[in-house]
Amino acid sequence: MRHHTRAGPVRESGFSLLEVLVAFSILALSLGVLLQIFSSSVNASVRAEARVRAAMLAETRLNSVGIDIPLEPGETGGEDDDGRRWQVMIAEYFPEPPLEDSRFILLYVRVQVYWEDLGRDQIFQLDSLRLANRG
Repeated sequence: MRHHTRAGPVRESGFSLLEVLVAFSILALSLGVLLQIFSSSVNASVRAEARVRAAMLAETRLNSVGIDIPLEPGETGGEDDDGRRWQVMIAEYFPEPPLEDSRFILLYVRVQVYWEDLGRDQIFQLDSLRLANRG
């Protein structure tokens, strides 16, 4: 019966401790970067949602000019249920050349919505012109 013997050093299969530590380090760095990207995208999504809500509130207030808010020069404001403050400013607008029909005036309408986002004050603004009866 023959016995097979190997010549030279015996090499064991598997990973060395150093290789395992390097692999775990790479994994930890990759997960850290992925979590940071995920966190940034969630924050951006929250900020975008706040801006969309402010735009909707501003549009609603602009559409209520002449219905709930009198179409005359002046200012009015308020706050919604989420704590966003809004302000509507209406002033007479004098175009060049002036309007030909003196029965009408042109009014400049500005709606501003204010809120706080990550400790910083934010503002969203819509502007419009409206034609109104004089007097």
